[in-house]
Amino acid sequence: MRESKVTVKIPRPLYRKVQLVIENSGFSSPTDFIVFVLRDLLGEAELKGAAAAAAGASASAIEAAEDFNASDLAAVKQKLKNLGYL
Repeated sequence: MRESKVTVKIPRPLYRKVQLVIENSGFSSPTDFIVFVLRDLLGEAELKGAAAAAAGASASAIEAAEDFNASDLAAVKQKLKNLGYL
């Protein structure tokens, strides 16, 4: 059975940036890339949510803050830049 789909509207300049990012990347369309990014982000959020539930929200928040370093910050900035937010 095929999944049903919906339309999501994004700003045209952001769409154009996605088109540039995916050139020669293996993604066949901006939609494929956007779906990949959303699944990745949601997967990370689910993992963090499960960890927080298992360890307690406050302990997990402290641990996450301690584990965040300069390379993590650089990676987040690059992701935001690639998505057109920076």
